[in-house]
Amino acid sequence: MDGARWLDDDEQRTWRAFLWTSRLLNEALDRQLQQDAGMPHAYYMILAMLSESPGRTLAMSELARTVCSSPSRLSHAVKRLEERGWVRRAKHPEDRRTTLAELTDEGFAVLAAAAPGHVEAVRRHLFDPLTRAESAHLRDLLFTLLAGLADDPSAPAPPQPERSRRRRSPEEP
Repeated sequence: MDGARWLDDDEQRTWRAFLWTSRLLNEALDRQLQQDAGMPHAYYMILAMLSESPGRTLAMSELARTVCSSPSRLSHAVKRLEERGWVRRAKHPEDRRTTLAELTDEGFAVLAAAAPGHVEAVRRHLFDPLTRAESAHLRDLLFTLLAGLADDPSAPAPPQPERSRRRRSPEEP
C-alpha cells in the first residue's frame, strides 16, 4: 500500500468543480478588467488595497501580504503601475529600509472608473447565482479553508475574517 489518501468520487467531483470555478471566475474577472480598464485583475487588487489604506499608502511588504503576492511579483507589478503614474514608491521617512507604495490621484481615478464594471462582474458571476444564505455559507467555508492554509509558512498570509469588513467604494471618502 502506498499510503496515499485518494479522493473518492464525490471528493473528486468537488475538487474539479472548485478548480474550474476558481479558474473560470478569475479569467472572467481578468477579462472584464482588461476590456473595460486595460489592466489585469492583479493590478486592480493592488490599487483597491492601497485605496483602502490610511493615506492610500502601505509598506511594500504589507501590500504583498495583503494581496497574497510574493515580494518580487508585487515589485514587478508596482513598477508597471508606477510607469502608468498610478502608484509611486518612496522610502519610509522614519525607516529608510522600508519602501512605501502610495496610490496617486491618477491611480485613484482609474480605480474609481474601473470599480463599477468590476463590481458588476463579481456580482454577476459570484453572488447573483447564490441566495443570501448560500453566499454566507460559502464565505464561512472559504474562511475555514483559509485558516488551514495560514499554517503554511511558505505561503503568503491569507486574509483573516476580521478583514472582511464592508469595503468602501473608491467614490466614498
